[in-house]
Amino acid sequence: MDITIHASFLPHDDPDAALAFYRDTLGFEVRNDVGYQGMRWITVGPADQPGTSIVLTPPAADPGVTDDERRTITEMMAKGTYGAILLATPDLDDTFTRLQAGDTEIVQEPTQQPYGIRDCAVRDPAGNLIRIQERPETGASRER
Repeated sequence: MDITIHASFLPHDDPDAALAFYRDTLGFEVRNDVGYQGMRWITVGPADQPGTSIVLTPPAADPGVTDDERRTITEMMAKGTYGAILLATPDLDDTFTRLQAGDTEIVQEPTQQPYGIRDCAVRDPAGNLIRIQERPETGASRER
């Protein structure tokens, strides 16, 4: 089989804040920005990876979600326990410095994890957890 990851979905509760974070802070390109009935779906991704995207979705859009489930989703988003994604970079220290300069909510500074990965963690404007790890083939082998 030849299967790739095409898109992942993360909720947002403020499309302008989400757009500013993913486009301006992380440097992703905007691939699509669609509005419908007062909601927006924004598709972003790294410019050098045109086949991989993140779709930022309004959590109220799914017609199969009940009002009680919507309230639970809203509560979980507010606590930062609903959505998460793992990204990678060749230079974690530079990436972290840029995130700090951009008023990003820092969850964990760059840390060598006991399972062999060096990473940091931040939250996007909707509270989604974003872990960013250093790609081992380029930066993790450097002495710290």
